[in-house]
Amino acid sequence: MRVAHVTGAARGIGKAIALRLAQDGHDVAVSDLPSMKDELDVTRKGIEALGRRSVSLTGDVSDHDSVRQLVVDTAEQLGSLDVFVANAGIAQTKALLDVTPEEYDRVHAVNGRGVFLCYTEAARQMIKQGTGGKIIGASSIAGHKGFPLLGVYSSSKFGVRALTQAAAQEWAEHGITVNAYCPGIVDTNMWVEVDRDLGAINNVGEGESMKAMAAGITLGRVSRGEDVAGFVSYLAGPDSNYMTGQSALIDGGMLFV
Repeated sequence: MRVAHVTGAARGIGKAIALRLAQDGHDVAVSDLPSMKDELDVTRKGIEALGRRSVSLTGDVSDHDSVRQLVVDTAEQLGSLDVFVANAGIAQTKALLDVTPEEYDRVHAVNGRGVFLCYTEAARQMIKQGTGGKIIGASSIAGHKGFPLLGVYSSSKFGVRALTQAAAQEWAEHGITVNAYCPGIVDTNMWVEVDRDLGAINNVGEGESMKAMAAGITLGRVSRGEDVAGFVSYLAGPDSNYMTGQSALIDGGMLFV
């Protein structure tokens, strides 16, 4: 029986991933910030309703001790750690000349340092177990192209791709694969906030920025969390055993690289 951990699982893509992995037969530990505990418990109950074991844990992925404890608690309470999905992340919509150093550090603390800490602590646990594993990180379409007004966010997601490539090479000898998923525009609270902030900057109404961006999607719609979760299901399963170091776009056809 395989055990997965999904960070940022209280809502959005993380919740969809956690539920999909449970459907696939994993027991799933879910984590998010303490302020998200009530919503996180809803995710846990959804996993248990699918007949899988689950535990909800709170912590901050930018804090080393917190991430270490998330890994320890998962292995102790569910028996092992076989799949780790470093999904937690934050967005920022702001012109580069208006970004303060403190704001830059905040984005990179979660999206960069947070993924680094999750990757390395998960790898340590998997190496100790000696049975390999799957480490999966959240990059973005903005990890393949730097977008105006999303420059700091883009830089953090480019960093996830670099970490993924390096980790894949360093940990292959331990039977660990490391890959990332790169969503485009997803119907989540984060993208609602991006739309709101872009609208304020460009002086357009609510939903107009999202509509303009969505016009460039080949498949003609924004994605849902379940679209991304389906791909993460593949990365977490045996069919992707010969895939590592990749950061694949799951964007409905926005970028072609």
